[in-house]
Amino acid sequence: MYGTVFRMKAKPGKEAALVESFRKWEKERKPKVPGAVASFVLKSDKGSGEFLGVAVFADKASYTANAQDPEQDKWYRQLRALLQYDPEWNDGEYVIAMTA
Repeated sequence: MYGTVFRMKAKPGKEAALVESFRKWEKERKPKVPGAVASFVLKSDKGSGEFLGVAVFADKASYTANAQDPEQDKWYRQLRALLQYDPEWNDGEYVIAMTA
């Protein structure tokens, strides 16, 4: 599996819109994205508008294909408008995956 761990900070008053943007991606976009496995977004207890998350894809090829899709770019640009600065992305291969 392959994906990213990310950190982003919402503009003041935009936290709910940011969460809704991710919900919309899960509902509308994920079913159309080959290789999309899972995603998790955590709202930090710091109360600073900071969010952390992970996106998991079946492999690097499906991750890259999604990143290059114009529909993904459109979604990202809408998300970016809600953020104080560009997200921090940490891409790589998941070497261990455990679930309950």
